[in-house]
Amino acid sequence: MRSIWKGAISFGLVTIPVKLYSATEQKDVAFHQVHREDGGRIRYRRVCSLDGEEVQYADIAKGYELPTGEMVVLTDDDFEQLPLSSSRRIDVLQFCPAEQIDPILFNKSYYLEPEATGSKPYVLLRDALEASGRVAIVKVALRQRESLAVLRVRDGVFVMETMLWPDEVREAEFGFLGEDIDVRAQELQMANSLIDTMTADFDPEQYHDAYREALEEIIEAKVAGKEVVQPERAPEEGPAVDLMAALRASVEAAKKGRAAEEGERPVKEAAKAGAKEAGKAKAAKAEKAEKAEKDKAAPRRRTRKTA
Repeated sequence: MRSIWKGAISFGLVTIPVKLYSATEQKDVAFHQVHREDGGRIRYRRVCSLDGEEVQYADIAKGYELPTGEMVVLTDDDFEQLPLSSSRRIDVLQFCPAEQIDPILFNKSYYLEPEATGSKPYVLLRDALEASGRVAIVKVALRQRESLAVLRVRDGVFVMETMLWPDEVREAEFGFLGEDIDVRAQELQMANSLIDTMTADFDPEQYHDAYREALEEIIEAKVAGKEVVQPERAPEEGPAVDLMAALRASVEAAKKGRAAEEGERPVKEAAKAGAKEAGKAKAAKAEKAEKAEKDKAAPRRRTRKTA
């Protein structure tokens, strides 16, 4: 990974120099817009809407349009005058329980790595924060924008989650919230039963992006000149007419799925264990071969004969 920002965590009078890394990446298939006839790339020019002339990137500024249609032009000098008090600093504002923060506020995740001179205070704050069971609320400025963020510990590393400001979260104003909808006790009980049946520890490794995998297969088939086969789509089910019957059927299906999963689990665990042992054996073999090569290359010492 390549660091995208350098700064410091400011914790009271303690300063911890750190590097910032993007913690996530989108695993998406990238496309270009091309000419259908010959595959040529489609290019775009930056053209002024008033004089029709192409504009160089260095001559482009940011403009804010007023309700009257007039444009206020802002330059780089205007942005440099803005008060970013937390520039190049991650200021710790307070500590609080993680459950008090609504996940809807989370925006983007970053890893924080300590500089060589900041390793000890980094580990000190990390261990203290982890032992407290809390997270730190911080303020940081990234890309000329000041944000609130959460500092938490994940696998021994600080993760900084930037957050939206409260006024950036839309209100859920929907008509059904004001309606008087009657839910029967039997339906609620069956829904709870379905939830209990489908409850399990979350393992993200068991999920995968089926759409991206199918898209990559289509691209590979195109490259290989093979016939592209249209994958079959599962039939879309309409809304349930009998809610109670649908819930009961869902519970039964979930139980069957859980039973099948429990039956496959020993096989999967055995496969994982076998792969792990095979990896250890391969590593041991490689280490043995490397040692043999070193011994072969090392000069042999002559032994002296004693009188």
